[in-house]
Amino acid sequence: MPNASQRLRLAFTISCMVLIAELLGGFFSNSLALLSDAAHVFTDILSLGLAWFASVQALRPPTPRRTFGFHRAGILAALVNSVTLVIAALVITWEAIQRLQSPRHVDSVLMLSVAVVGMAANLYVALVLHREPGENLNVRSALLHVVGDALASAAVIVGGIVILFTNLFFVDPLLSVLIAVILVGGAWSVVLEAINVLMEGTPTGVSLEKLIGDMRAMPGVLDVHDVHVWSLAAGIHAMSGHVVVEDRALSEISLVLRMLTELLAEKYGIDHVTIQFEAHECGLACAISTER
Repeated sequence: MPNASQRLRLAFTISCMVLIAELLGGFFSNSLALLSDAAHVFTDILSLGLAWFASVQALRPPTPRRTFGFHRAGILAALVNSVTLVIAALVITWEAIQRLQSPRHVDSVLMLSVAVVGMAANLYVALVLHREPGENLNVRSALLHVVGDALASAAVIVGGIVILFTNLFFVDPLLSVLIAVILVGGAWSVVLEAINVLMEGTPTGVSLEKLIGDMRAMPGVLDVHDVHVWSLAAGIHAMSGHVVVEDRALSEISLVLRMLTELLAEKYGIDHVTIQFEAHECGLACAISTER
């Protein structure tokens, strides 16, 4: 089965062919909606290219300067991709306003034909990317680009049919505004999640209070404090904290650590865990740092 990098490379190649078709079709049909869709495909290509590059970087092993590896490259790519979507939406909306004031003739047959080809290609690309696990934010941001473009192509098809039978040319710029809304809607959630990762915020879906409560409920654990949970990348979570244990548990640190790491991995998806154990009686003087 192709890995993420190979899927992204295939999606990148197909999107390049769609871009050429929609640019030529939009130019010769005079359809802003089709050209807007081509602009969206161009952001798809940027998105897929960045995601492809980032997926290759993420496979590189850690180095003395990058001890966690290169997983953050995918988060940066996801953030850049989402910002380009917002910029593209603003440009499309501005041009649509101009055309609403002065609608232009559109070759609906050519517009419709190219849109059908574009939608078919984007649906195939979306299917290819959808097979990648959903927690990969880098691939998900690229997938949102492609799905948004497939929806935009569907809107262009509907618009082409309407114009073909009614000659209502103002439908073309109205569709462009709809495409812009789709662009922004798809980008917003990815922007928020990428920023949360870069700011090392608590991962979405993880309740810090509940996590601490579950750790305190472990046998031999008296208290848990100074807990930090963050994401190295989407789906790759880390945690550090101090655990106060009963004096008798000092000889059973390995057992307590195993129970805690299994809890954090199975219930919260946290695989990189660093815990500093502290004895109840002698406090920090008896602290033991353990990483798993």
